Amino acid sequence: MSRNLNLPYLPIAPEQYERRYFDEVIRTYSTYLIQIQNAGEGRNTFTVFTALQTDDSGLEDGGVFNHGGALRVPVEYSPYVRGFQATGAVGSVTVST
Repeated sequence: MSRNLNLPYLPIAPEQYERRYFDEVIRTYSTYLIQIQNAGEGRNTFTVFTALQTDDSGLEDGGVFNHGGALRVPVEYSPYVRGFQATGAVGSVTVST
C-alpha cells in the first residue's frame, strides 16, 4: 500500500460457528477502518493542486492556499484576508503646464 500500512490479519473460518472467530473478524475489520480513515504521512513524487483558494478563509489546520503564486499554510495571527483592499490620500496636487 502507498501508506506503508500493516494489513490486519483475517482469521481462517472454523467449520462451525464460534463467537471467538466472529469477534476476531469484527476486531480486524475495525482496525482496518481506523487505518484507512487516518490520512497518514504524505510522500509524493508528483502532486498537482488545482482550484486552490487565494486566502485562508475557512481552511482547516494544515490546509494550503495559493497567495500570489506561493503555496501557503495558514498561521494563527497572520491572516490572508479575502478581498482586502485599501486606499488613501494625503493632501492634493495641482499640475499646470
